[in-house]
Amino acid sequence: MKEDNAYILGTDADELNRLKLQHEVWLTEAEIGWNLAEFKSGQVILDLGCGPGYCTEALAHIVGETGKVIGVDKSNSFIENLREIKRSKDLSIEPNLTDFNSLSLDNDSLDGMYCRWALGWVSNPKEILAKVKNALKPGGKMVIQEYFNWSTHQTKPEMPALKKAINTALKSFQESEFEINVGSFIPQYIDSLGMRIENLRLIPKLVTPGSRSWEWPKTFYYSYFPRLLEMGYLDDQDVEDAINDLEKIEIQPYSTICCPMVVEIIAEK
Repeated sequence: MKEDNAYILGTDADELNRLKLQHEVWLTEAEIGWNLAEFKSGQVILDLGCGPGYCTEALAHIVGETGKVIGVDKSNSFIENLREIKRSKDLSIEPNLTDFNSLSLDNDSLDGMYCRWALGWVSNPKEILAKVKNALKPGGKMVIQEYFNWSTHQTKPEMPALKKAINTALKSFQESEFEINVGSFIPQYIDSLGMRIENLRLIPKLVTPGSRSWEWPKTFYYSYFPRLLEMGYLDDQDVEDAINDLEKIEIQPYSTICCPMVVEIIAEK
């Protein structure tokens, strides 16, 4: 069943599978951030915008039985998937079906927060970060991974129809009420909240055909290009030509996709 306005790429079974792949491709980068923030057993961690809960599950293994991970998402489909993870794996997880504006957190109740590709889809990221900051205990840490510069997204060889579709995806983000490159602004937001930026790192990802990582942007194209058609940004021929271009470069072992540049911000209260 389709959920209206739940997530820009949808929340159906296909998207659950895409996000599972995304989790596999990006887990190592997430773990680097968690280790730098010293997430550990016994802590209470907020997974803000947890989606189906794949990172929530990984974090629950870190905090153990004496800790807890609070997974927050506005999609009923995603939260139901997280509830199933909690039931089947018997993990210390608290699923929370709510949007960020309605989220209620007790002051000084969190040891940490993890957020990836969630603040780029809200119109008031600074206010949400302020809410989380108030909920952090002194010394509590945020690990945030968001897009820094989506325009770095490109392929080599460069293919005209695929390039057009990728650039049109960016145009659709830029014409929304959200800031896709929110990661480039977060250090300023963090500073204005009186928190200390502990670490910044850019996370590039260059992928090649035949790799598991190649499948990640590929599944995005298959999911989002038809949505651009629905929104009137592309026509049927545009989408068909873009997918044909993708198939052409995919058979060349030297082809690459440079994924959008991500930044990781680790901040301490």
